[in-house]
This record gives sequence, C-alpha cells and structure tokens, in this order.
Amino acid sequence: MFKLYNTLTNKVEEFQPLNPPEVRMYVCGPTVYDFAHIGNFRTFLFADLLRRYLKYRGCHVHHVMNITDVDDKIIRRAVEEKKTLRDYTDIYLRYFLEDFDALGAERPEELLRATDHIDEMVELIERLRASVHTYESEGSTYFRISTFPHYGKLSHLKVEGNMAGASGRVDSDEYTKEDVRDFVLWKAAKEGEPFWETRLGAGRPGWHIECSAMSMKSLGESFDLHLGGIDLVFPHHENEIAQSEGATGQPFVRYWVHAEFLMVNGEKMSKSRGNYHTFRSLVAEGFQPRAIRYLLLSAPHHKQLNFTLDGLRGAESTVVRLNDFRQRLTELVPTGGENGITSGIATIIERARGSFEVALDDDLNTAEALAAIHDFARETNGAMARNEIGAADKAALLHLVERFDAVFNIFGETVTELLDSEIQSLIDERQAARKARNFARSDEIRDLLLSRGILLEDTKEGVRWRRR
Repeated sequence: MFKLYNTLTNKVEEFQPLNPPEVRMYVCGPTVYDFAHIGNFRTFLFADLLRRYLKYRGCHVHHVMNITDVDDKIIRRAVEEKKTLRDYTDIYLRYFLEDFDALGAERPEELLRATDHIDEMVELIERLRASVHTYESEGSTYFRISTFPHYGKLSHLKVEGNMAGASGRVDSDEYTKEDVRDFVLWKAAKEGEPFWETRLGAGRPGWHIECSAMSMKSLGESFDLHLGGIDLVFPHHENEIAQSEGATGQPFVRYWVHAEFLMVNGEKMSKSRGNYHTFRSLVAEGFQPRAIRYLLLSAPHHKQLNFTLDGLRGAESTVVRLNDFRQRLTELVPTGGENGITSGIATIIERARGSFEVALDDDLNTAEALAAIHDFARETNGAMARNEIGAADKAALLHLVERFDAVFNIFGETVTELLDSEIQSLIDERQAARKARNFARSDEIRDLLLSRGILLEDTKEGVRWRRR
C-alpha cells in the first residue's frame, strides 16, 4: 500500500488515483530568468523519483511541468539585456533542461510554457468573471477572495491579516485592490513591458493563473497529484485552488505533495542570502552529477536536507562504490548454477526488494530505501567473495539492480572491459593523430582509455599501457 503525506488533509494517506493505472501529475516548474540552484533541483528530483516509483509500481504516469517565462524579474532582465522575452527565456530554459538531463531526471510528458497558453488563461479568467469571483480595477482583473469560503484549506492558515505576496514571489501589485488579500489574474499593460491584446484588454497574466490554466488543459479539471516546493503552499497553491475550483465548482487536486527546504550549512538556501549553489558551479568544482543527485535524494522529501560540501564528497564516494559493485557483478564469471536461483541468493533478493518497497511505500522514505540498496550490495559482495553465485543467480541479482536504478538512477553506466587488441588499436590511432598534430583526437582517445581503466605512459621506447 503506497502512502503519501497530503498537505491538503494534513496526514499520510493511501494513494488512490482517480483512474488507475493512470496517474495525472502536475509539477510547478522553474521561472527561467537565471540558472536553477540545487534547492530548486531538490524538488524536481523528488518529482522525478515519485514519477519513477509510480512507474515501478505499474502506473501509467502523465507528468506535466510548467515553464514560467513571463514575470517581473524576467521582464526586467530582458529589458536590461535588450532582448525579447522569448529570446531571453530561451537561453535559461535551455540551460535548465541541460542541467535537468545531466541530473538523470526523466523529461515530463509535457513541458508547457506560460506564454504559449495566454488564450487558456484568458478563457479561465472569463469563467471566473461569469461566476462573479472577479472585479476590474484600472484595467487589471483580480480574484475576490471573499467569494471563495474555502480559501486557506491547503495552508491551514486563517486568511484574516495574511498579506498577498507573503511568499516573496508574488509581486506587490501597484494596482488598486478592494482587499489587500485579493490577487491579480490579469495585469494591465505598462509602458515598456510586453503585453498581449486579448478580450480582457491589453496586458499580461498574473503568476498564479498560468498553473491552473495549463494543468487543467492537459490533465482535466480534477487530477491526482500536484507537486512543488514547500514555499509554494501559500499563496501560490492556495490561489490555484481558489481560482480553479471557483471556475469549475469541482475539486481541483486530490493529493498535494511538497518538498521541504534545502539548507546550506544549517541555513536556508536562497539567492538573496548568497549561500546557494547551482548544479553547474558544483560540476565545475569537479563533482559528478550522480553524486549531486544521490545527495539530493538521500533524505525524505518531507524533511529538510542540510547540504554541505563534505556531504557531497561522501555522496561521491558512495556512487563510485555502487558503480564498482555493479561492474564487479556484471563481470563475474558464475560458478555453475544453471538449474535456477539458489535459496541463499533468493533470500538476499527478496529481503532487499521487500525492504526497498516498504520504505518507498511509506511516503517515499528514500533514506531507508537507499539503506536497503546498500545492505543488498554488502550481502551480494559477500556471496561473490564466497563464489556462491551461479548463472541464474547473477541474472536475478543484476535484474534487481536495474529495478533499483529505474527508481533512483544512481549506479552509473556499466563499462565493458576492452580487449588487448582493442586497446592497441586505439593507441595506434592516438599515435597517428599525434603525428598529424590532431591533438584534440589524441586527448580524446587518452581520456576514453582512462575512463575504461587504461593508463597510458609515454616513454622514450614508445607508449606503454596498464590496467588501473
């Protein structure tokens, strides 16, 4: 029984999708005005892990993520760099997706840009207007919170006295509002800013409306899962519920699941504090993407994770050990065992699989699931050392490794050992490249051989090689 903590009900619940085995899931994506930091990626990797585990359990996942490519920060920076909105955001969207891929995350079925869905946002605002949830002021359209009596049910906050803009991401609207708690759906055009001519007048969308419009377009008016960082609970997700349910009269999302903050050396990480790391800055320091992924997944999503460089160095050593383990198992020469899996190996496999699934069924307890993987590797290493693994055992053990990695994606690639003749052929090609002064190809071959465990040594007598 798979259980998740649901922010909406404030308790851990059995996950039951609306139309099993289909699962419809929406994730609040990045605002593409700068490089994403690893705090952002903690949320996206948690979503990736949930997606992968649902697939592991046999679900058909339809995963949608938005790209916020219009807001005050983006407009300000695009103007400063004399670029169009699209040209500016294309740059950082490309960087984000490069980092996303390098961290081993699976692409969602749909990546939706806000500026490609202005018509859907306008239609949703018109539905809210027809339901008397909106009002206009100085060309802008606002949601009137007093018309939605369930406002606050996600954040469990009393709305009296709560100021719009509490998250720091909602702009402090300069327009006149009836109530300070009301939030903008459509912003009137300002001189020097991009805008769209629509039935609502010239302007651009507010931040909250994009997620409601795009998620309901792709997933329906009611769907299973909505994910994001804990900082989005109020006001962003609270406002999503109000405007979505205000327009449809239907429950919007069944399970709201949030990732806790990433701390850095015991303090909340943020760009305003200057204590943040980007994925690219860590890679530039020599850290492997798999190690960064491992560390960001090492603590359950509902607990704060304290990031330190020492912790990342430890993760680096861990993923190297896991990769070495799989490599040894892959290269193992079995000792008989053609008649099926032995009882000892079957016990190791079932114990590991059971512990892994129990941990992830319990609100995605990644710490316990990783512990199950490490126990499995230790027991299997022991069996290898005692020559207890037959052909069927090896196949079953490797299959379980692949199942584990289908969820965590931390083991790395298995490298096939080069034959002596292949090594010599590459060395000959390298020497020919050096003679032709094609040093780029020469270095490429050296690096390739090094990655496969072959060390080259240039001597007066010629090139020597040895296995590392």
